[in-house]
Amino acid sequence: NSTGVIGAGRTDAGVHATGQVAHLDLKKFWESNQLQRALNFYLKPKSISVISVVNVDFKFHARFSAIKRHYIFKIMNRDAPLTLGKNRYWHVRHNLDLEKMKQGAKYLIGKHDFTTFRSSICQAKSPIKSIDKIEIFEDNLVKDSIQIIFEARSFLHNQVRSITGTLEKVGSHNWPPERVEDALSSKDRSACGPVAPPMGLYLTQIDYDRDIFSCS
Repeated sequence: NSTGVIGAGRTDAGVHATGQVAHLDLKKFWESNQLQRALNFYLKPKSISVISVVNVDFKFHARFSAIKRHYIFKIMNRDAPLTLGKNRYWHVRHNLDLEKMKQGAKYLIGKHDFTTFRSSICQAKSPIKSIDKIEIFEDNLVKDSIQIIFEARSFLHNQVRSITGTLEKVGSHNWPPERVEDALSSKDRSACGPVAPPMGLYLTQIDYDRDIFSCS
């Protein structure tokens, strides 16, 4: 038995997580491989797989020890319907101008008040966050696929999806890139573009200080 499972972060329904991290405090010692097999046995009916188990210092906290979170948003930019990619991409049928999207994204890098890109039900104490990276590029391995990489210590509720929906407006030539700066400065939720759907979003990695993994 344990005191409960603590995840590194929550994801909206429909969002994917390929790099989620969780911790739990056990009342007895388990070998890592043995615990991994046991967890996966009971998780069989679910679309969840534990790919690694590590014994960590008692001070480790999956959420509060994290120093950076990595997300990827995937867009399939073509007219043809999705088959294998269904529910794995945001399907955008009209052409997107990636250079314009990159110009718009530049206004969001750094430390800002992200009220405009924050859900009305967000429980964060402050709307001020620092985004370290927004990178937009074509996926050379998957035809017509666009990826947007986001990196920051933490994100507000719906922040990544709100930003992606806004950048789509820029890429569609419905908004000039400068309007992203205006929307950010307004600190007004109504100035945000539509929130992108959840199926294109992936939590891919969470970084921690290596010292926290030194067991006592």
